Amino acid sequence: MSAEEVIKALPKLEQHVHIVGSIRPETFLWLIEDSGMDLPYETVEDLEEFYDYSDFPHFLVVYSTVNDSITRERHYERITYEMMESQAACNVQHVEALFSAWDHVRRGLDYGLIVDSINRGIRRAERDFGVTCTIRVDLVRNYGPGIGMKVLDLIEEKGDNVVAIDTGGSELGYPPKPYRECYRRAREMGLHTVAHQGEGAGKDYVWECVEHLDPERIGHGVAAGRDPELMKLIARKGIAIESCPVSNLRTGAVGSWAEHPIRRFIEHGIRVSVNSDDPPMFGTDMNNEYLQLHRNLGFTVDELFQISLNSVETSFLEPEAKASMSRRFTAEYEKI
Repeated sequence: MSAEEVIKALPKLEQHVHIVGSIRPETFLWLIEDSGMDLPYETVEDLEEFYDYSDFPHFLVVYSTVNDSITRERHYERITYEMMESQAACNVQHVEALFSAWDHVRRGLDYGLIVDSINRGIRRAERDFGVTCTIRVDLVRNYGPGIGMKVLDLIEEKGDNVVAIDTGGSELGYPPKPYRECYRRAREMGLHTVAHQGEGAGKDYVWECVEHLDPERIGHGVAAGRDPELMKLIARKGIAIESCPVSNLRTGAVGSWAEHPIRRFIEHGIRVSVNSDDPPMFGTDMNNEYLQLHRNLGFTVDELFQISLNSVETSFLEPEAKASMSRRFTAEYEKI
């Protein structure tokens, strides 16, 4: 087998993938039709320009348009199932998937029915592909900490398979400190904590996030790579980084592969996972993420497998499940 064939065969775990961001172009067209939306797209080819982003704020506009095409709770079952199918094709064996509850609740959808729909998709996919999945709820910074508390109320009422919270959405102009009490309450509820940070704003936002939110993991974290002292602090506190390399290139969070900080993170002792973020929107998948690191940054097969093991270690699986998955990953790798 060639190195690239081995990379595709590596067992993987996805820590950072948005369910809405996993909507396939053909499924988006179905959602447009099923929802009766007035959008000028009829074919997959029509969507090529739509998915051509100029920067991170432009990407968020596109993401919001796709998000708004979900007008029925049942839509989430198909979207989730297809996301898991695509992950399985890359030998991803566990997924930690994000969705933004308030995006839909504010438009009249029922949070509990959405969770049920997502879990139906997860159960079907586990039966069909053998991939497991848990849910992380994004509080979305744009709505403010008051809405964040309301979302925590919803999770408290129905937390089926919900294991963590996050704060995504716009970053610049939405500093992390106001969410301190949301994160404190989430921990009291037994939830794990993640924060999207350092993707659309500077390193000062990451410093504030580490100091006031104290998350277990940081999503993206790109800006932290420009500050050696900040990287040392992140490593010392044991905070892991969910790196999304292709996403960072596509949104302009980094200007080139040479600028991407993933190697600097590892050199500073930070445990890093590699993730696809919004795969169809960025023309990527988990195999491609690993392959691009090999092609552009010289990651060896052994280094990429270590990332897979780190992804298991820093996942939100229970300790016994982590140990079992690590053994399974190692056994698979030894047979490749």
